[in-house]
Amino acid sequence: MREDRPLVAVTIGDPAGIGPEISVKALGIKDIYSRVRPVLIGERTVLEQAVRFCGRRMKINTISEVTDGIYRMGTIDLYDMRNISAGDYRMGKVDPVCGKASFEYIERAARLALEGEVDAVVTAPINKEALKAAHVDYPGHTEILGGLTGVSDPLTMFETNILRIFFLSRHLSLLKAIQSITEGRVYEYIIRCTSALRSLGIENPLLAVAGLNPHSGDGGLFGDEEIRSIIPAIKRAQEEGVRVAGPVPADSVFALALRGKYSAVLSLYHDQGHIAAKTLDFERTISITMGLPFLRVSPDHGTAFDIAGTGTAQEKSMEMALLAAARYTRNYRID
Repeated sequence: MREDRPLVAVTIGDPAGIGPEISVKALGIKDIYSRVRPVLIGERTVLEQAVRFCGRRMKINTISEVTDGIYRMGTIDLYDMRNISAGDYRMGKVDPVCGKASFEYIERAARLALEGEVDAVVTAPINKEALKAAHVDYPGHTEILGGLTGVSDPLTMFETNILRIFFLSRHLSLLKAIQSITEGRVYEYIIRCTSALRSLGIENPLLAVAGLNPHSGDGGLFGDEEIRSIIPAIKRAQEEGVRVAGPVPADSVFALALRGKYSAVLSLYHDQGHIAAKTLDFERTISITMGLPFLRVSPDHGTAFDIAGTGTAQEKSMEMALLAAARYTRNYRID
């Protein structure tokens, strides 16, 4: 096996969710090991339990240094955090001990990446309620990683097949999301998104900005946010030589991007882009966080407590996340 495969730290997520299961299943795919050297960050008894209810025959190799890894299919290389036991919680239930453990997995993975021990980080799902119950002062992965690395506003990009979607805002109410659409913010994100696409090795990208209102406001007939904030930001960027189009009505921009007209779409609020990506292919949608000192990729789904522990969770999104880490890591940089 060639050793130019990037080393990728994989956090197992909330132990009570499907993260351990999809991690185990994804590492049972032969193509993964031909592309990356995955090292799991988690707890041994949690992984042993996941291996059992997945019905897989896999060995667990506990390591203390990445150089101790075997990195061959059939063996899971694990940094054993020893911060929880499979008997400490119930599958599918919110538990502060799981919230604390999942946060500590992310901390360790970020430290390994910052120290140059691994090339990228892939994260399995965590549970926001469990984090809150554990008194972790972050609502999710993006905010945690931003806090751990000192990056105030990391960029989130979804990728589903060839469709790429950025988000002007994430976890805000719809009212607050609309209020956040200012000329300055839209312009800033146009510049940042264009730079982020280049950081992934996409040359001369063309970004489309989605419209907010029906028909992108239709000249002010259905709202004036486009006239006041969005169009001026686009024109300003265009005058500086940035390749950006829009505002393109939201009911067509994603379809056009899927046909290859645009390199990516800047969605103006959370659900506008999430609906497009997940409707296209829920299981293959992944989230990529950029602007950090390292590349972070994750499945774009939750802990699925309703099926946790049943062995029925689909690993496709985790597989896509690992393959994306392999594809983008070498080109990733921060301008």
